Amino acid sequence: MSRRIVVAIDGPAGSGKSTTAREVANRLGYLYLDTGAMYRALGLSLLRSGRNPDDERQASACAREMEIKFDVGEGSQRILLDGEDVTDLIRTPEVSDAASRVAVHPQVREVLISLQQAMGTKGGIVLEGRDTGTVVFPKAELKVFLVADVDERARRRRDEMLARGEDADLRVLVRQIHERDARDEETQLRSGEWPAPDTIRVDTTGMAIEDQVSQVLSLARQRSVNTVRR
Repeated sequence: MSRRIVVAIDGPAGSGKSTTAREVANRLGYLYLDTGAMYRALGLSLLRSGRNPDDERQASACAREMEIKFDVGEGSQRILLDGEDVTDLIRTPEVSDAASRVAVHPQVREVLISLQQAMGTKGGIVLEGRDTGTVVFPKAELKVFLVADVDERARRRRDEMLARGEDADLRVLVRQIHERDARDEETQLRSGEWPAPDTIRVDTTGMAIEDQVSQVLSLARQRSVNTVRR
């Protein structure tokens, strides 16, 4: 008999984790939680209010004040910040940069992680984002870490931006991804091992999205049958 488990999907920017996690959740009938969207929403809120994303006191205060909801309907998930649909607004390069900057603050992470944990206590959830398998749900039945080389990750980000009608300079995106990777690595050196030792790595370089989804789905179905919740 299969059970509803916790699936934690992580990886660097542009590795394909968002698309893969969303589709895996859809096919399993699970809740999809983009934890990175919380940091993006916080970054947007800070930029709008003129507060500094590098100031931990200001960022953590904003994290406690804001209201974020995930609204699932008609096959898609919308991100609501204080009642406003900001799904598209949080995907700009400026907001992505702010999200990466606020994510280094321990007080901010403490606030947002507690919210994420509350959403997945009963299983039946696919979480995508930083620390999902190390801090948010260290006992998740399945932990997957998607990787891809920087050039491919930049091309994917460019294609996403062009599809939304935004300008995209591949050279700028490569630089931004290198910078974000460096910040992420610094954050993880302070917070502990990343990814977790029991994480399954999947290199998505040159891999079609359907192949990524199928591989993670197969792993999830195996774990839902064979794993006893700890």
